[in-house]
Amino acid sequence: MKFMNTWEIDEAAACFQSHPVLGPATRALAALRDAADENSDGWAYWPKPCRSAVRLMELITGDGTAHFRFNSERADATPEEFLA
Repeated sequence: MKFMNTWEIDEAAACFQSHPVLGPATRALAALRDAADENSDGWAYWPKPCRSAVRLMELITGDGTAHFRFNSERADATPEEFLA
C-alpha cells in the first residue's frame, strides 16, 4: 500500500505550493490527513483514508525519484489527473 507520512506530505505541500495542480493536490491530502488525525488514532494508524488517497499520493510522488519529488515542472500532473 502506498503511504506518505506527515513529514512527506508537509514537504510536498511546501515544494509544490505554487504549482497549479500539485498545490491543490497536496493541500487536499494534508486536509485529509488532518481530518484523520482529528477523528481517529491518526493518519498513520487508520488505513481507510490512506487507501482512499492512493491515486492522489501517486500523482504527488510520481515514480518516487528525485525528479518527481522536487521538480515543479511536472508535465504528468494535469488537471484531468487531479480530478480523476
